[in-house]
Amino acid sequence: MDFLDQTLLDIPMQAWLTALGVSIVTFLALLVIQQVFIVRLEKLTTRTKTQWDDLVIHALRKTKLLFLIIVSVFGGSVLIDLPSRADTIIRQVSMVALLIQAGIWLSSGLLFWLKSYRERELEDDPAAVTTMNAIGFVGRLILWSLVLLLTLDNLGVDITALVAGLGVGGIAVALAVQNILGDLFSSLSIVLDKPFVIGDFLVLGDHMGSVEYIGLKTTRVRSLSGEQLVFANTDLLKSRIRNYGRMAERRVVFTIGVTYQTPREHLKLIPEIIRRAIEAQEQTRFDRSHFRSYGDFALNFETVYYVLDPAFGPYMDIQQAVNLAIHEAFEEKGIEFAYPTQTLFVMKETA
Repeated sequence: MDFLDQTLLDIPMQAWLTALGVSIVTFLALLVIQQVFIVRLEKLTTRTKTQWDDLVIHALRKTKLLFLIIVSVFGGSVLIDLPSRADTIIRQVSMVALLIQAGIWLSSGLLFWLKSYRERELEDDPAAVTTMNAIGFVGRLILWSLVLLLTLDNLGVDITALVAGLGVGGIAVALAVQNILGDLFSSLSIVLDKPFVIGDFLVLGDHMGSVEYIGLKTTRVRSLSGEQLVFANTDLLKSRIRNYGRMAERRVVFTIGVTYQTPREHLKLIPEIIRRAIEAQEQTRFDRSHFRSYGDFALNFETVYYVLDPAFGPYMDIQQAVNLAIHEAFEEKGIEFAYPTQTLFVMKETA
């Protein structure tokens, strides 16, 4: 009984023991509630198709043990009359823990939602995936900035002066890292303007390949020969980009030449022969075929048609079939293809 009658900070030991017991019971109760709630919620998720309940479970699993301990200590401290300074410290620590834990919950929930969104939309809408990646980064940056400011405000820091100071310091930092910021803003331009998205086939000067990744600083392209090409976003937007991923159909222009000895009747038949060869192929739309010009060693015919499938493989298959059909028709009609030749005329002078 003598021990219970003793005091610590002018508070009886019995009150301390009561507060300790309440803290332990509160901690154990929070652990049980957390586990039971998660288990029950997981059972409910098997009956629903929505992912919001999965998001809640994922966030709750990020609850930190230290946060539960701090909450339990705060619950026990309410039962005793602590000195003003100690009470203020406990309240501030509890509020900071709550802010940080709330930031962890929201951040983990946002990451889970972004991951689920990417898995659902990657094949159907790569542009939306790229946009959400950037929005997710900005959202987390804003979230933790707010957590930091609220934490400092709770600790008694004048955040008004701090924000003003950050504004002045931000200018100096911006000047120091202007290249990085340039790539960051270029990334946002790519996300918002969407000149290309993941999966598009690009031609960039002497380089070409498919877009694999669009980051905050660089864009990565997988070339036809297999290596990965890395471009700074700023340099990429300054260059001229040919985006074959946006091509709805492929325009094909080709020229063939026949010999000058070809009869006029056969010359009139050649555009029709070419038209039939093209229209016999699927996924094509014939545009025109004309006797275009007199060349140095050939009579030239120019033809234009469209392949309705923009892929390169189907285009080459169709062009091959067209070439073979034209060759077969020319053989039947006795029309000769021209090739570079020279005719030498020799005159004999008479005395």
